Amino acid sequence: MPTPTTPSPWRAPDLSTRWWPVFLRNLLVWRKLAVPSLLGNIAEPLMWLVAFGYGMGALVGQVQVGGQNVPYILFLASGSICMSAMNAASFEALYSAFSRMHVQKTWDGIMNAPISLDSVLLAEMLWAAFKALFTTTAILGVMLALGISYSPKLIVAWPVLLCVGIMFSSIALIFNALAKGYDFFTYYFTLVLTPMMFLSGVFFPREQLPTAIRLASDWLPLTNAVELVRPLFMDQWPQHPLRHGLVIAVTTVAAYWVALALTRKRFRA
Repeated sequence: MPTPTTPSPWRAPDLSTRWWPVFLRNLLVWRKLAVPSLLGNIAEPLMWLVAFGYGMGALVGQVQVGGQNVPYILFLASGSICMSAMNAASFEALYSAFSRMHVQKTWDGIMNAPISLDSVLLAEMLWAAFKALFTTTAILGVMLALGISYSPKLIVAWPVLLCVGIMFSSIALIFNALAKGYDFFTYYFTLVLTPMMFLSGVFFPREQLPTAIRLASDWLPLTNAVELVRPLFMDQWPQHPLRHGLVIAVTTVAAYWVALALTRKRFRA
């Protein structure tokens, strides 16, 4: 009698609406810590904004973006909000997701119900993206209160930042699937996220970079996020929205598929 073959971990995702109860469970747990969580997530980017935006901004004055001179604090704010979406999604999809997956064994308990691993991972990705959107919305509110930008096009930045959160949560879940402990995440932050912050035009125009590095940085996920969001702060439309949007979409799909395959291997699903 032939033995059944083990399904490939690279098979197509088994997507269904059963991710919603997992998402809702994370939301209900988080509500108990919503205020300290929010303060913790917005404190660091606001310190960056105040220290560099007002401190260094007084020395730099204005920078040139697309042939237009803009105040440095506007330049920094439009990049740092993308960085905040990246960091918030990454923290949630790494430390919190790893705790639920490996330490607390929450995923094992959930999968005793008729909910597949694919649905659990999809819920974790969307939950991390929601946390990132919640954080960036709060930061955007502070920026509006400070009068950094009143562009009506900022309403478009909101769904863009949601997509940025989905993208970086998908990437982070790859490292979550590979991790044996919390210390492993240090490599991701040190070798991936930190260089990306400095090469993606968050703190200074990328035109200052050497040509080879600048051309390579064109394809970084954070670069394409900044290129979509920054013009909206300047009350302009992005010059190449289709290209930047396509990079974000392809990166998201590829990262989620890899994360799902590695997670399946880890659980032998």
